[in-house]
Amino acid sequence: MGAAARTPSRIAAMKESNRSPMEEAARKVAARLREHRHIAYFAGGCVRDMVCRLAPKDYDIATDARPEVVQGLFPRTYAVGAHFGVIIVLDNDFQFEVATFRSDEAYIDGRHPTAVHFSSPKEDAQRRDFTINGIFYDPVAEEVIDFVGGRADIAAKLVRAIGDPAQRFAEDRLRMLRAVRFATVLDYQIDAKTWDALVASAVSINEISAERIRDELVRIFLSPNRGRGWDLLEASGLMRAILPEIEAMKGCEQPEQFHPEGDVFKHTRLMLDFLPEKVSVPLLFAVLFHDVAKPRTATVDETGRIRFSGHDRLGAEMTEEIMRRLRFSGAEIETTVEMVRQHMVFKDVPKMRVAKLKRFMARPTFEDELELHRVDCQGSHRMLDNYEFLLRKREEFANEPIIPPPLVRGDDLIAFGFKPGPKFGEILEAVETRQLEGTLRTREEALEWVKREYSLEDKH
Repeated sequence: MGAAARTPSRIAAMKESNRSPMEEAARKVAARLREHRHIAYFAGGCVRDMVCRLAPKDYDIATDARPEVVQGLFPRTYAVGAHFGVIIVLDNDFQFEVATFRSDEAYIDGRHPTAVHFSSPKEDAQRRDFTINGIFYDPVAEEVIDFVGGRADIAAKLVRAIGDPAQRFAEDRLRMLRAVRFATVLDYQIDAKTWDALVASAVSINEISAERIRDELVRIFLSPNRGRGWDLLEASGLMRAILPEIEAMKGCEQPEQFHPEGDVFKHTRLMLDFLPEKVSVPLLFAVLFHDVAKPRTATVDETGRIRFSGHDRLGAEMTEEIMRRLRFSGAEIETTVEMVRQHMVFKDVPKMRVAKLKRFMARPTFEDELELHRVDCQGSHRMLDNYEFLLRKREEFANEPIIPPPLVRGDDLIAFGFKPGPKFGEILEAVETRQLEGTLRTREEALEWVKREYSLEDKH
């Protein structure tokens, strides 16, 4: 793209009076490199964020100093990719990735170059993924250095690959998902040539590790603009390659009286728009997978009504399988699976006995499940009766622990002569049920009830 545009920037001047401690520390690292006659620029996403007047989440520094020189200049460092010229510099509570300017040779595994050569800022910019991430910032001279037209693309709100898009995606397949993420999070368009190359390469996304794919999916769907992310994943073919189970929802029709919005795919997509800005990872993926088994369980009964018997149970199994494939943590899988398994129970809450309802609401996943139920209703028939019923019950139960300390414990039963066994648990549950329903209120009442209700024969 020719010579770099070196333009004095107002970014630093505007922020000088209230720079974050992290930015001050990053400037100190750059200044030390400069004191020893090395180039030191901020690089990548932090520069994009600064140009966009956003607070960077981290700061990367690019330099002409070799890795061993960087390690010699700072007391606390460790190498994460010395072969690629990357050193982590620790400064108080912050850590900064300091990378030597480099150019890469051919990529053969969809992620790593066969060799790297330390090079110039211009060559380093040309190897990066997108123009909006290829800008440098000199924190000493207060200048933006732009070899790739990144500032113009930021102004145009455009995600554009640097150089040949097909080559950029072949070098690292993850860049396809990164393009979708940047377009989602920043609300940018994707340049036409970059988009065409992405669509042509989408089927190859699974050449990279499941962990890297998972991390990008999470970032896409955590964005408040998550519906746009879904649309881009679907239109590009990445959804079909990564989550064929969601693609299978297309054309899976539902009863119109409950789902006027259309098929399962449209229903799931619509639910994303009703979620609040900040959500947990398990809630997000429970939304995506709560009806994942409907295509496999769809039947039509003798009246002509479409049914999905057991889709909650099979959906829980499929959810576990998908999330294990994507290497989610055990805790995230367990929580999401529970939410998918329980999502149909909400239709029965008005008919539950008080004790059962309290136990249902006391589970650790309930708050996210309640939100899942709300968006499930809003993305379909829009009847929120059960949701509002549960809000009233939550308020009604708020004055005391929803599951209070037990009135009777195992030690009490042993003192009565009961021996541990199946009957033991049955008695404790029976007492708790009456406690939750308010018929047993004190320890004395509960002990008397046990004596009265359970005979000597029950003790053995």
